[in-house]
Amino acid sequence: MLGRATHLIAALARFYKPFFGGRYLIITNTLSAGFLLGTADIIRQSMERRQKPTKNWDTARTTHMFITGCTVGPLLHYWYFWIDKITPGKKTKKIKVVIIKVVIDQTFAPFFACWYFMEMGLFQGQSVTESWNEFRRKFWEYYLAELSLWPAAQMINFFFLPSAYRVLFVNVVTLGWNVYLSYLKHRNEGE
Repeated sequence: MLGRATHLIAALARFYKPFFGGRYLIITNTLSAGFLLGTADIIRQSMERRQKPTKNWDTARTTHMFITGCTVGPLLHYWYFWIDKITPGKKTKKIKVVIIKVVIDQTFAPFFACWYFMEMGLFQGQSVTESWNEFRRKFWEYYLAELSLWPAAQMINFFFLPSAYRVLFVNVVTLGWNVYLSYLKHRNEGE
C-alpha cells in the first residue's frame, strides 16, 4: 500500500512540476489568481446569503472577480521576479534581504488596491470617477488591513519559498484576504 502511495505522489509531482517553471508558470499564476479571487467571492456571497436568505446569487460578480484575478496574476508573476532580481540574496544577510523585499512589496499594495477597485467598479457599471472615488473612500481601511496581514505573510514567502512558488503562496493566503476584499467592495456604505 505504501509503495503505491509513493508512486502516486511521485507521478503527481512529475505531472505538476512543469506548471511551476518555465513557460507554464505564468499560466499557473494567472489562472490561480483568477480562480482564488472568484472562489473568495463565492465564499463571501455564501456568507451574505446566510445573513439574508432571500438574496440572489450574483454570478456576474463572481465572474468579474475571476477576471480581475486573471488580470492581476501576470502582474504578480513579474512583480515577484523583479523583486528577486533587484534584491539578490546572500546567505549571510538573508533576513536583511527578506525585510528589504517585504518593504518593496508593500509599495505594490496601493497600486493593487487601485487596480482592484477601478477594474471591479468598471465591470459593475461605475464610471471611472465613481470607481476612483470609491477607491479613495475605502483606501485607508484597505491599507490598514493590508498592513496587518501581508508583511508577515511575505516574510514567510520570501524567507522560505523559491520564486516559482511565490505567486501560488500569495494566492493561497489571498483566498482569505479576497473574502475581505469582496466584502469591502460590495458592502453598502452604511454598514
